[in-house]
Formats: sequence, structure tokens, C-alpha cells
Amino acid sequence: MAERILLVDDHPLTRSALSGLLQQHGFDVVGEAADGESAVGRAADLQPDLILLDLSMPGLDGLSALPRLREAAPSCEVVVLTASGEETNLLAAIRAGAAGYLLKSEPPARIVDFLRGAANGEAALSGTVARRLLEQVRENGGRSTGVPDEIAAALSARELEVLLLLDEHLATDEIAQRLFISEHTVRSHVKSLLRKLGVSSRREALEALSVARA
Repeated sequence: MAERILLVDDHPLTRSALSGLLQQHGFDVVGEAADGESAVGRAADLQPDLILLDLSMPGLDGLSALPRLREAAPSCEVVVLTASGEETNLLAAIRAGAAGYLLKSEPPARIVDFLRGAANGEAALSGTVARRLLEQVRENGGRSTGVPDEIAAALSARELEVLLLLDEHLATDEIAQRLFISEHTVRSHVKSLLRKLGVSSRREALEALSVARA
């Protein structure tokens, strides 16, 4: 079944180009919105699988809309698509629950690939964005979360969140509720972090975390 996607951008030409591109590659574009406020209403009505969200919009901007979009459509993944690669916007979007942060300078085929990955629970990050985020995790991840640097550096920001919630002994459904994502997405993040840590179970991941902390 095609992923159902809501496009949120204040430029009609951009929305039209994205709609054509995504439909050509098998996505089902179920709606569009030109600002954050209308996007929240559309998300609540449509319950899409993905929301592709611009940050710079009149009225309610993308960053302010992001947590409200996650509440309106809890099982939906929100991917930012913006011209801004500013570190403050990147970190704010990730903290607000974005599943990805893509730059509009990305080739169209890469945007399509990233969105397919996001629909399967993978992080969607442009190359330059990923490097900046990794630098932040390396510099601040271990100190701010209590996760040793060697583990923090290996994981995405969302995988790090999931690992910390596993460390609190939360079940899959509880993690999904805490992060406003689907249980399927939680399981995808767990599978990914297990692979990156070289372990085969949640118990082994927590043991590796405990050993690294010692």
C-alpha cells in the first residue's frame, strides 16, 4: 500500500512540484496545507503516514506546528523539508519529534529515498545535517543524557531516546506513547540500535550500556 503523505509548504509551486514527484514514485499525496495551523487540522482529519513540513511559513511556523502535528496524528512521521540548515532549527526540530530533516537542495531522487526510509522507521537526514547532528551527539550526548560517548556517537538522536526509555524499563507501547510514534516505528528503531551496538536483544543492549557506564 502506498504511503499517504500530507505536504505542508506556503509556496504553491513547491507543493505542486513535490506532489508530482511523490505521486510519480508511488506515494499517495492525500492533502496539502500552506501554514502550520491548517496543517494541524488536515493532519487530524487525514491521519497520513507521513507529513513533509516546511519550517518557514506565515502564522504558525513549522517548528511551532511540529508538536501539535504529532498530537493530531500520533502514528504519523513528520519529516522537515527546508532551505535552512541552521543548527538551532535542526536541533529544535529533532527535539520536537521530527523523524527527519532534509534540505531542499537535495536531489529529488534522494528526497524520495529518504521519505521511503522514514516510512519504515529510519531517520531521514541530509548528509550535511547528519554530520552536524553527529557532532552535537558526540559533544553533548554523553554529558547530557548519561550515555557514554562511544554509544551516543553510534546512534541517531531518536535511537538514543529509545535506548534511554528502554533503560527505564518501558515496553514498546509505552515508548510509542512517550515519543508520539507508532509501535512499528519503535520496533524499527530498536532493531536499528541493536544492529549498531552489535547486540541481538534489548537485554544485551542494556548490558552494553551498563558496561560502558562502569
